[in-house]
Amino acid sequence: MFRTTRRYRRAAGSLAVLAAVALTANACAGQDSAGATGGSSSEIHIGAWLPLTGATATYGVAEKVGADAYFKMVNAQGGINGRKIKWTVKDNAADPQQTVQIARELVGQDKVVAIVNANGTSQAEAAFPFVLNQSKVPVLNEVGGAENWYEPPRPGLFGTQTLYEDQAAAVASWAVQDGAKKILVVHSDPAAFVNVAKQVEPVAKKVDPSVRVDRLAVKYQTTDYTPVISKVKADKPDAVIVILTSPEAAAYLKEAKLQGLSLPTYAYAPVAAESTIALAKDAAEGLKAVQLVKAPSDPDPAVKEFRTAMAKYEPGQDAGFLALWGWSNAKVFAEIAKTIKGPVTSQALTAAYQKASSVDPGVSPVMKFSAGDHLGTRSVQRVVVKKGVWTSVGDFYTPPARD
Repeated sequence: MFRTTRRYRRAAGSLAVLAAVALTANACAGQDSAGATGGSSSEIHIGAWLPLTGATATYGVAEKVGADAYFKMVNAQGGINGRKIKWTVKDNAADPQQTVQIARELVGQDKVVAIVNANGTSQAEAAFPFVLNQSKVPVLNEVGGAENWYEPPRPGLFGTQTLYEDQAAAVASWAVQDGAKKILVVHSDPAAFVNVAKQVEPVAKKVDPSVRVDRLAVKYQTTDYTPVISKVKADKPDAVIVILTSPEAAAYLKEAKLQGLSLPTYAYAPVAAESTIALAKDAAEGLKAVQLVKAPSDPDPAVKEFRTAMAKYEPGQDAGFLALWGWSNAKVFAEIAKTIKGPVTSQALTAAYQKASSVDPGVSPVMKFSAGDHLGTRSVQRVVVKKGVWTSVGDFYTPPARD
């Protein structure tokens, strides 16, 4: 049974904007495979589309090197049950039409048995008819996603990313638990951001019915936050939740500091990035956010393994949140593929995911899949900027269910 009934029914078309904000992944290794549905005795050939050029290339490149590091480490250790992983990644520049062409190449020419750790909501949806419906090749651990992907669950589609709506629920609950009685949600004005911002109030009131929640829409990609901060001051909230892109959030924080506004500020995963700190500098100190993975600076052994592998297999590359996303998704795939006895085919992977009831990547929440539930988690990691570095706070947290 699906984990929270009736909550995955909103249309996902408007989430294309958010998909471009939080994207990507990739990695490489072995030799060739026997076909889209067949398996090879010497390797597991999988593929992905990632934005390696264009406006969102920062996401794609970082996620690719993280997954590359993991797959290279696994291959150096002998592969998965003796089979090396070959990960063929192609640049889609975050374009849906290019993604469809790449999907045809990966499935028809490269004969991959699965699309793994690819990136983008609208991009994936454009390729679903060919990949999932026509070719019966599974799409696993896609970065991005929409509510209607998972209710009802689509055959062959499995996700590892806590949806944006649940991220908003998590920060809402956090703010109220910290004592906020009046919350202002500052969000970009496109419908995708508005939809996420709307999830704050019902969850905040579920935690404390007396809480008041207001929303303030800001023109998308605004750089001048002077009038925005003036409006925030006029509203007199005791906490602010920002549903913005990383550059917008940084602009908000800098202007707030300039105008002497000091309020507890919370954000969802796209803001919890190294770029936010780089742009906002000391204005980011104390910012609270949720993430899909633990902070890359975390002393946890699983995160240390990531940092060590990055230094060895991807030297000089940024071992930040986005790389850790890619690493986590690669690890989830490998752990599930290990359970397959015999050839690793498209059908075998789909069946293995449906039976993967407890997969612990260490760096991200335990993933729980079933035949009726293809979204592995609703949990997040709370992080805070301390002394200019994102720092994990506590363990993974599951927000109250959204009605």
